[in-house]
Amino acid sequence: MRKIHYLLACLALVTTFKTAAQEKPNILVILADDLGYGDVGFTGSTEIKTPNLDQLAKNGVIFKNGYVTHPYCGPSRAGLITGRYQARFGLEINLTNSPFDMYNGLPLTEQTFANRLKKSGYTTGIIGKWHMGGSEPFHPNNRGFDYFYGFLAGGHSYFPENVKTVAPLVSEKTGEPAYSANEGSYHPLTRNDKAGEFTEYLTTALSKDAAKFIGDSKKPFCLYMAYNAPHLPLEAPKETIDKYKNIKDPQRRVYAAMIDKMDEGVGIIIKALKDSGKYDNTLIFFLSDNGGPRAEKQGHGFAFNGPFVGGKGSMHEGGSHVPFFLHWPNGNLKKGVFEGLVSSLDIAATAVALGNGDTSGEKLEGTNLIPFLTGAKKGTPHDALFWRMDDGKAWSVRTEKTKYLLEGYGKNVQPELFDMEKDPYESNNIVSNSAKDKAAMAKLWNEWNQGNISNSFLQAGPYQKKRLEMYKKLYDDLHEKAKKQKLLIIE
Repeated sequence: MRKIHYLLACLALVTTFKTAAQEKPNILVILADDLGYGDVGFTGSTEIKTPNLDQLAKNGVIFKNGYVTHPYCGPSRAGLITGRYQARFGLEINLTNSPFDMYNGLPLTEQTFANRLKKSGYTTGIIGKWHMGGSEPFHPNNRGFDYFYGFLAGGHSYFPENVKTVAPLVSEKTGEPAYSANEGSYHPLTRNDKAGEFTEYLTTALSKDAAKFIGDSKKPFCLYMAYNAPHLPLEAPKETIDKYKNIKDPQRRVYAAMIDKMDEGVGIIIKALKDSGKYDNTLIFFLSDNGGPRAEKQGHGFAFNGPFVGGKGSMHEGGSHVPFFLHWPNGNLKKGVFEGLVSSLDIAATAVALGNGDTSGEKLEGTNLIPFLTGAKKGTPHDALFWRMDDGKAWSVRTEKTKYLLEGYGKNVQPELFDMEKDPYESNNIVSNSAKDKAAMAKLWNEWNQGNISNSFLQAGPYQKKRLEMYKKLYDDLHEKAKKQKLLIIE
């Protein structure tokens, strides 16, 4: 009898382990905004403190060659949430926040990873920055996300006292459309289809909301935690800024404090995962949407993209080579540094594969990373990665060995070629000595580009300018018509 009881107990234990192993993992994507490559501890910073991120990275897999698909915000996010190069559907600019424009948003032909996972039973949410269209068809709740708390625009103030409902549409200094006002950067937050609120520093408010979402989820969840930190405006609590008195540059001091508060927010989220018993089976991706702003381009030198050349908006490594790791205790991953080519496209592919998500529609262009990170597969997830900006005025292609690029937007700009094995920091342009490599890389990019379409949207500034011109013409015509209209005479 004892043997029977023992056997039953063993069978029950095996069944328990099998069930746990087959349980769908939770998916958490934490995205920073304009974070410099060298501005977190796990990439080498000793100046800015990021203990929570560093601990996750230490116990996970750091992607030494981790990239996003575009060197600035909107297009990069479009690639990430669809798992497809954004040039495939013509989104290569920052969409403006236009609540009445039924065409200005992530094309409805594209599925988000949330939409794919929702179909397989996941509870899905996005907290923070959307930037994929402000009108009803493009609202996160209509793009696969059950829950949304944050802002539809591309930026937001961090302090609640800065929230406004009215702001100048045109800059008094330049006469051009005011980017922040037209973007809705100072508008109240949104919770699903209602007005939202926040009563404390925005990064903290978003983090606490994420913690609540995690605690409330009864099913496997997919949460896209899209911070706007440390993107402009440079705003942080004084007590956090004071922690960085050793930093001489006042802008960088605030920037450091913003990263500090983001890391603190990650700590809030991690605590919620542990308190709810979901930590071990939650797959966490962390990355930035692009590099930090470059002083020579954006007029701000507070971010550090070292050891790489360039930054936000650049085809050099500093534009799209970002801090990037994956953490998953239940995944049996080989902890440490992974050197293969990894793309933000791989987030959707990995999540959909693990969550048994919907694979219908356009093919995902990323790779399920898990077999590479457990050792089941050898080599690199990608033979080549590609970039294109403004219909190809700037472009880049990278293999494990070689990178070929055109920085664009300057007089006498010429293509550059680098040996990435010997020169990963792009210090020695060998284009004049490598005709064969140049031709091979050009062939790769041209073949990839045949699957793209031209940019189909207007950048936020030009969009707002055309809208103001449209309104002016509309009302000028109406006023002229009114002047000529004969007045009614009654009897």
